[in-house]
This record gives sequence, structure tokens and C-alpha cells, in this order.
Amino acid sequence: MKGNGVHYILTGFTHSTGFRVFSFDGIAADWVRTTYSVRADLTLARKHGIRVQELPLLCHGILERHSEDNDQRAFTFTEDEMTLHANLVSAALQANKRKAPRRHFAAAAAEPA
Repeated sequence: MKGNGVHYILTGFTHSTGFRVFSFDGIAADWVRTTYSVRADLTLARKHGIRVQELPLLCHGILERHSEDNDQRAFTFTEDEMTLHANLVSAALQANKRKAPRRHFAAAAAEPA
């Protein structure tokens, strides 16, 4: 369970005119279930290089960050959040490129000592 004491379970998704709407059950510490939804614009997701397979986990993260703000039950994965995600992924890829290349075991073993 997260800090707000709610555990989110993906229960499915629907399509709504260019959006994928993910449904989640939020299960509180007292086992009370509450339904939540997160809408994601598929065109914006493609624009920011976000694969459809990534959307459920990213929408889950939105619930974890925002659901305790108030009694809101429906959220949208905004373009600002997509841009932030794309920038974080890009920075991680750049950091990995800067690391020194690893030598393969086979190449190292073939070299004379």
C-alpha cells in the first residue's frame, strides 16, 4: 500500500474518441473499494513516444500521485505529464550512452594477458 493507504488495481479499459480510458479499483486499508478512471489521449501519447503498453502503469502512477488530493475519481494523463515522462526517459537514455562501453567477456578472454 502507498502512503495514502490505497492499493490500485487495473480492472480494464475502454476507448472513447481518441482516448483510452483506464479503470482502476482503489482498495483502502479497510477493504472499501472505490472506482477511479484515467483518460489518456492516444495521439498525444504517440507524439511523446509513449507506447500504448506503457499507459496502464503511467496512469497507475497518476492515481498514486493525485488521488489523495480530494474526492476526485476521474483523472486525465495530461500533455504536461507526458512531456515530463518523455524528458525523464530521454535523460535516462542519454545517461546510459555516456557510460563507458562494457567489454564483452569473450573479447576480454581472447586477449593475451
